[in-house]
Amino acid sequence: MSEGTQESEDRNKTGEGKSAAGRPRVLIVGAGFAGLRAAKGLAELPVDVTVVDRSNHHTFQPLLYQVALAALTGADIAQPIRTILRRQRNAEVLMDEVVAIDTAAHNVSLKSGARLEYDYLVLATGATHSYFGHDQWEPLAPGLKTLEDAVEIRRRVLLAFELAERQMLEKGWHPPLNFVVIGAGPTGVELAGAISDITQLYMRHDFRHIDPTKSRVLLLDGGKRVLATYPEDLSAKAEATLRRLDVEVHTKTPVTGVGPGWVEANGERIEAVVTLWAAGVQASPLGKMLGTPPKVNVDHRGCVIVDDRLNPASLPEVFVLGDLAHFEQDGRQVPGVAQPAIQMGKHAAKMIAADLDGKPRPAFRYFDKGDMATIGRMAAIGDVKWPFKAHLSGFPAWFIWVTVHISFLVGFRSRLSVLANWAWMYFTFSRGARLITGDQTLPGWNEQTRAGPTPGASKAAD
Repeated sequence: MSEGTQESEDRNKTGEGKSAAGRPRVLIVGAGFAGLRAAKGLAELPVDVTVVDRSNHHTFQPLLYQVALAALTGADIAQPIRTILRRQRNAEVLMDEVVAIDTAAHNVSLKSGARLEYDYLVLATGATHSYFGHDQWEPLAPGLKTLEDAVEIRRRVLLAFELAERQMLEKGWHPPLNFVVIGAGPTGVELAGAISDITQLYMRHDFRHIDPTKSRVLLLDGGKRVLATYPEDLSAKAEATLRRLDVEVHTKTPVTGVGPGWVEANGERIEAVVTLWAAGVQASPLGKMLGTPPKVNVDHRGCVIVDDRLNPASLPEVFVLGDLAHFEQDGRQVPGVAQPAIQMGKHAAKMIAADLDGKPRPAFRYFDKGDMATIGRMAAIGDVKWPFKAHLSGFPAWFIWVTVHISFLVGFRSRLSVLANWAWMYFTFSRGARLITGDQTLPGWNEQTRAGPTPGASKAAD
């Protein structure tokens, strides 16, 4: 056993707050935007940092939809956590999962059975899907939060065309290729636009017996408009762009049922070869574990309510960041997106540094630089607030979106790979990541084929 491994085990068995070297121990749970920024911010401080994540990689979530729709591969937007932190000598990484937190004893229990002590605990485990009490819909309508989700969505979308081609050859008909996206927030809009792109532009010449351009993409939302958190003028431009892409936008259309091969909304049953969920999120379950005893306050989504030092009530040694935190500023909750998470991670490191220097902790204030969302090929909208204020749409917004996302990708290789893939895709109209892995079934496909030809089913391409 190496000296470093023995020292690590000794620290975890002592039950003391500090490491064997007498340095404060900072335990960071979650290696997303917030967790990694916190870890990096502690690089020069006399602390020992342990990062725990149930995955071995950090994922650049804003580009997950491009993996889901075959524009990029998982390796383009993900990098091993160990690689990111390999030069940080005061940091170690554990691939494990927290199952219990004891704030009174200052320790956490891991799924592996290990227990870790801490002086400071940083919780940044993000959010997951919310089906609003209908968890039985999840296997029928996957959401998009992880690489695994993206690969599953890619499998379903591409497989729908393969099954249709095969059935058209064998039986002379196939079910309507309807793709239904539930939820018209940024993720839903990006998915709907990308599906339209792949059907209208990138796959139209690849099949001999079906015509992918006759597919339908339906975007359903119970709200009054798409991208409801954006200014109304940008929301209207986004909807107009979607309609130009032949996406059928249905607002004020709450979904009341999801089944194998169909969706029910406003009393109407819509056939769907693929249904995707982008309608709601909830905080990771870690927030509700926090404080045993006492329990901390959480909101209706399970987010932990924190003060302007990012601490839950009566727990100054615990920082809750990113999607897991409910932080209000100027009477409004700060959104759970990448930009606030990055700023929270940096600030948590600054507050630990202030403690070590014996100085008061600075209050956190979110600096909003704006929001952007892509809508298909070379189109986006942007509510820009820094370094200038503007509402942008079309190609200018898309160009800024590309620049911003490339700059935030972790690692030179990732940036170069994404740029190369995008250039190839946009100039050649070819997507090189169209790989189907896993089984070759779709929910409801067998039931549809047994039912015989459906009115409106696509015919062979001319």
